[in-house]
Amino acid sequence: MFTGIIETLGKVTGLRHEQGNLHITVESAIVSELKIDQSVAHNGVCLTVIALSGDTHTVTAIEETLNKTSIGYLQPGEPVNLERCMQMNARLDGHIVQGHVDQTATCTKFKQLDGSWEYTFEYDASLGNVTVEKGSICVNGISLTVVNSGPNYFSVAIIPYTYEHTNLHNVREDTVVNLEFDIIGKYVARLMNRS
Repeated sequence: MFTGIIETLGKVTGLRHEQGNLHITVESAIVSELKIDQSVAHNGVCLTVIALSGDTHTVTAIEETLNKTSIGYLQPGEPVNLERCMQMNARLDGHIVQGHVDQTATCTKFKQLDGSWEYTFEYDASLGNVTVEKGSICVNGISLTVVNSGPNYFSVAIIPYTYEHTNLHNVREDTVVNLEFDIIGKYVARLMNRS
């Protein structure tokens, strides 16, 4: 379980394919606090630490993960949003995030405003996921508030802190990102479809 509040940016230092799996090695400031078997969200994808070495950790993405997320697009040197699982005695600053990406989306519009940034993302609505204005959405593991919502798109507004401390500063038109829709919204949508 995560909150969507990014702890730090890591840097991809190695990618190794093995059968249908991708082993990803990441350098970060939190590696000394990690342990093998720990769950860490990488751009919103919950992955298990399988190895630690110096200032890097390694995780494995299986074929299912590669097919449903943008993790397979990572390149050496690329920044990756990292968040360790939440502690039950801590404040929930973002929203409830599982680290289970629902689908990807493509950035269709990027606007720099006066002191903030606005991104519009388009996704495949046939998968049944929805957004609502002022609702929560997780983009690349970042808990954000929807400012505009349509049947297959939504927009988010980004404050300078989030822009500077996450990999959103690399997102431009045509960039593919990971989406995790609000878990409460998903349950409500499922219940509504049953009636």
